Amino acid sequence: MLANTRPAELYRHSLRLLLDKDIDAWVGLWAEDGVMEFPFAPPGRPRRLEGKGAVADYMRDYPDHVDLHGFPDLRIHETADAATIVAEMRGVGRVVKGGGPFEMTYIAVVTVRGGRFAVYRDYWNPLVLQQSGLDFAGSSAS
Repeated sequence: MLANTRPAELYRHSLRLLLDKDIDAWVGLWAEDGVMEFPFAPPGRPRRLEGKGAVADYMRDYPDHVDLHGFPDLRIHETADAATIVAEMRGVGRVVKGGGPFEMTYIAVVTVRGGRFAVYRDYWNPLVLQQSGLDFAGSSAS
């Protein structure tokens, strides 16, 4: 993506990459010093990832656990800070192991710098992991 890419465009592009299971390209949208936070992470799960490498490690095996089919109900809200958006959505698909349904509601607060994700706060419901039987390190679809 280009340095002048608007945050909403970057975010929509990132969702397409997740649906395509192109985790390398998704990680490529991150700033080297980007930070991903999970304010609602349960004990034993990461609350903060610092740097593109940590994000890559976290997301590397995501497609082996969740087969995403879509992000219905996507709403992107611009904020007073042109570099920051708030995204609301659902991620739907299936759990790879066992084939059960996967559905997660997300709210993400995302700040973009130089056309790359700089800060990404991912608010998701950790109870869905238990209900879906997911137990891997990576859990975020956004």
